[in-house]
Amino acid sequence: MNKLLRILFLLLICAGTAQATKIKGHVYDKQTGEAIVGATVVLENPRRVTNTGLDGTFEFKGMVTGSAKISVSYITYQTITKTIMVEKEDNEHLKFYMESDSKALDDVTIKSNVVSSTDQGARRLEKNATQIMNIVSGRAIEISPDLTVANVMQRVSGVSIERNSNGDGQYAILRGMDKRYNYTLVNGVKIPSPDNKYRYVPLDLFSSDLLDRLEIYKTLTPNLEGDAIGGGINMVMKNAPGKFQLNANVSSGYSQLFIDRKFASFNSSDINYKSPYELNGKNYNATQNDFTKATLDYKYKNPAPNLIGSLSLSQRFLDNKLGVVLAGSYQNTYRGSNSTFYNTAVNGTDAFAVITNKSYREFSEQQQRTGLHGKVDYVFNKNHQLSLYNVYVNLKNQQLRDAVTTTYNGVYNPTVGNAELVYNTRSRLTEQQIYNSTLHGDHKFFDEKFKVQWSAVYSSAKNDVPENTSISLNGIQQNFQSRRLSLVNTSPVNRRWERNTDEDLAGYLDLGYRFNIGADKLEVMAGGLYRDKQRSSFFNNYTLAPNAADASKVYGVDYQNYTELNLVVSNPTGAVANPLTYDATEKISAGYGMFKYTAAKLEVTGGARVEHTNQGYNLLFPAGETFPKGQQVYTDVLPSLTAKYFLTDKAQLHASYYKALNRPGFYEIVPGKVVNEEFQERGNPDLQRALADNFDLRYELFPGASEQLLVGAFYKRIKNPIEYTFRADAVRGQDIYYTPGNFGTAKNYGAEVDYIKYFSKIGVKANYTYTHSSITTPKTTRTINPTTGDIQALSVDQKRPLYGQSEHIANASLLFKDTKKGWDAQIAGAYTGPRINTVSQFLNNDLWQKGFIQMDASAEKRFKSGISVFVKANNILNTPTKLFIKGTNPENNKINENLVKNGNTLVRSDYYGQNYLIGFRYKFN
Repeated sequence: MNKLLRILFLLLICAGTAQATKIKGHVYDKQTGEAIVGATVVLENPRRVTNTGLDGTFEFKGMVTGSAKISVSYITYQTITKTIMVEKEDNEHLKFYMESDSKALDDVTIKSNVVSSTDQGARRLEKNATQIMNIVSGRAIEISPDLTVANVMQRVSGVSIERNSNGDGQYAILRGMDKRYNYTLVNGVKIPSPDNKYRYVPLDLFSSDLLDRLEIYKTLTPNLEGDAIGGGINMVMKNAPGKFQLNANVSSGYSQLFIDRKFASFNSSDINYKSPYELNGKNYNATQNDFTKATLDYKYKNPAPNLIGSLSLSQRFLDNKLGVVLAGSYQNTYRGSNSTFYNTAVNGTDAFAVITNKSYREFSEQQQRTGLHGKVDYVFNKNHQLSLYNVYVNLKNQQLRDAVTTTYNGVYNPTVGNAELVYNTRSRLTEQQIYNSTLHGDHKFFDEKFKVQWSAVYSSAKNDVPENTSISLNGIQQNFQSRRLSLVNTSPVNRRWERNTDEDLAGYLDLGYRFNIGADKLEVMAGGLYRDKQRSSFFNNYTLAPNAADASKVYGVDYQNYTELNLVVSNPTGAVANPLTYDATEKISAGYGMFKYTAAKLEVTGGARVEHTNQGYNLLFPAGETFPKGQQVYTDVLPSLTAKYFLTDKAQLHASYYKALNRPGFYEIVPGKVVNEEFQERGNPDLQRALADNFDLRYELFPGASEQLLVGAFYKRIKNPIEYTFRADAVRGQDIYYTPGNFGTAKNYGAEVDYIKYFSKIGVKANYTYTHSSITTPKTTRTINPTTGDIQALSVDQKRPLYGQSEHIANASLLFKDTKKGWDAQIAGAYTGPRINTVSQFLNNDLWQKGFIQMDASAEKRFKSGISVFVKANNILNTPTKLFIKGTNPENNKINENLVKNGNTLVRSDYYGQNYLIGFRYKFN
């Protein structure tokens, strides 16, 4: 009997299985036809729930034939419910088209705010954009391993990043064009740079948590400012959606570097932000008591864990007319590096440099990054809107650098037991900040045919390096044993103040009128801007030396801490009379006219922009310079033409030509010298702006909501490109300066491929860029005069790539997304090929950065309560920065430190360690 029951039970199971089947479907946005990712799909009786995958698909297995009820829901969309018949086989592929749930008044302003932060919204914006661009969505940024905008940039095709001393990304190089050729915008408005010499903005100032999306412009149209030969970076900040939202996250982690060694620090709270000259007057004679001892009192310990957090609140009031968003971010991280640097020199008629000494440096940096963003917008009706947004970012970097330099007799030879040592410790606090406030208006008249947009902008930027302190000691190495001895007798202690501020007042106006020509549309636009920039720069320096009694004291024997030293100020009134104490102004006025013609298969945008520049400087303490005051005034006409040809509703050809310029930085035209740690630097009052013709062609395919295939090529012809080189003084040939100059005409061309594809739960993002550039600059070579037998220097021209340009750049990311179970994970790799790091004055002796791969990873698990747990890991492979010279001097082969390989000589290697982070995220909406 039991055997019979078991047989009947198995037959019933088989029968049920035979009747079981599966259903599949897609969920789309009805307006755009794009797939919706993460929509909730509910099957009733029995209740089963799933979510759409990365391609908008869903699937239910084990279905029983008969009637079934399915509902689909997603934020900002109306819920759809359908009753279907499930067949035994060949079930119809279901398609659900969802409509917006926003009110008519808010359909554009609110729904777009939600969608634009998604991958689907980013692809839509790329497809519809007039200029050629790439976009990283807010959601992609959120689940990525990246904490700052600079690190997000490295995921974009054609972009490589330049790292700072702790290995974090800092500046972006677009399509092989150095950071000087790009500009940075916040919500479409240019912001000033806090840098004390240059225009480019450090992107590590900005926490990625503040962004709704990141836009990278690779071409320009006449309504965009024209000083972006490489391109533009636009940070679009968080906006207020149609319902209340609260997003919060907090995380903590550690750097592997400080698991392996101690973190060096000092107390920066006692630092004087103003020098004795500023506090007491120009005739005041400073003493040791005017300076804090805290910058010479070093501590070595394990740092606290990193702490990172952000909070954003957004809501709309008054029947969705008033929108408010407040967002803040705070990051307190401990970073650093271990650096080995081999100093070189070209001796006699040697073709390549010989290594003369070795420096080992340990950097310890505490970074406190604060970001605040607030926006209020009011929608009077569908034709009139006002918004006021403010953004403030601040980065405090407290750095302590310990260095020891080992010098042997003549050339570097570690097999010799005796050597001279120089110990140098530098304690530095750097504070950079940017503030921007923009009042913006959008208005439409005459059935929305006439549009008026305007902005009134105030921006400021500040860079402050107060009481930057360094101390040097002499030492010796005997029988491979080293010890510190006395202070360097001349000026062992140096304290300096550097500060610069920028203030910008700007106004923007854009007018547009649309004509309907049958089924086609023609929009005519005109507008302009005016910006008044005022910059002030201050530099002061004091040197201190030991008194007679302390000059011969030995560290570790006669005293245990630098704070015990008795020092005398060598220049008690300071050194404020220098070329870094100056005022500068820049007045930009611009106007443009353009048209946009749209037909069924074609869109053409063209026009021209005129920019007038009036840039000048005033040295406050001239010291015999030929031009203590200077001014550059010029006007440029910048035409552009962009065309899009629509092959299908998902494929198009995108072509562009535009002309752009690059202005010299403020300090670059100041004719004074500054003595840095490793070289002398001098401005060039004859430096001219660079002008470039830029050509682009790209095939664009958007097969799915979050998918794309972009294949493009570009060509740039740059007249008077600006590059830094080491050059001899025209009068005193023995003085060598690192100075900017114009060098003929440079060319830069390449090709890009950008691919994003999803297979249900698995996604692939990959891009590759090939870039080739050439520029000709003068170099020095040495030969023997056949008549006198003396060594003489000759100047020759050498063709080389542009500074910072890598021939090959690639990115690849493997993504996993399970919306049903709440999982997001990715592993991302970025490759940057070899590039010039420093241009040498000598022929074939440029410093190159070795190509490298950086691997990062992240994962997130979401729970139904709105809480997520995430982890991030950066620099998993502990990828170093390595610099080398192409070629080698035979003397370098004798150094048993594996420095010469494949004919190249390694001169520097920096290791940063891995960084780990774990945290919690909460979302309510």
